[in-house]
Amino acid sequence: MTTEIGDLIRSRRTIGLFRTEVPSAVIVEAALEIASWAPNHKKTEPWRVYWLGPKTAHAVVELNSGLIARKKGAIEADVKRKSWSSVPGWLTVTCLRSDDPFREEEDYAACCCFVQNLMLALWSNGVGTKWTTGDVTRDPEFLRLLGVDANSERIVGLVWYGFPGVIPEQNRKPVETFLRRLD
Repeated sequence: MTTEIGDLIRSRRTIGLFRTEVPSAVIVEAALEIASWAPNHKKTEPWRVYWLGPKTAHAVVELNSGLIARKKGAIEADVKRKSWSSVPGWLTVTCLRSDDPFREEEDYAACCCFVQNLMLALWSNGVGTKWTTGDVTRDPEFLRLLGVDANSERIVGLVWYGFPGVIPEQNRKPVETFLRRLD
């Protein structure tokens, strides 16, 4: 596949180092609209997005630093604090919960498709992303900071975004390593 979408998918990278400038809200909002075209069974559109401003992002950085300090010590916590504080843009994607286990799984899969669409749409405008599901996203304080009711929504992940400082190289295994042809 050498189409434009194939090139976009192959070139997208997880970005760990961002430049300081923040991409425009117009780019982010356009990417969110494109992301909403993710496939979803019964057209439930179960995704919810929280756009973190500087105050909330700082609170998440401090929460994460505290978690790391307890697990790995103050030095590692300070390294993470500095790294996370340099992230220019923050989104959190959640998924509406369902009493039906099948619906819950279908909706979560749809939200993952939403995140992939979001990352590709941002990448098409030169904006890199990192989708993270680290310990901080499972901490009850994280939900409180976002005003998320854990009975109504579950975290799909944090999506950091910004213009890439470094674009890492990447490769994939050949199709033959994971494809099983059946008669």
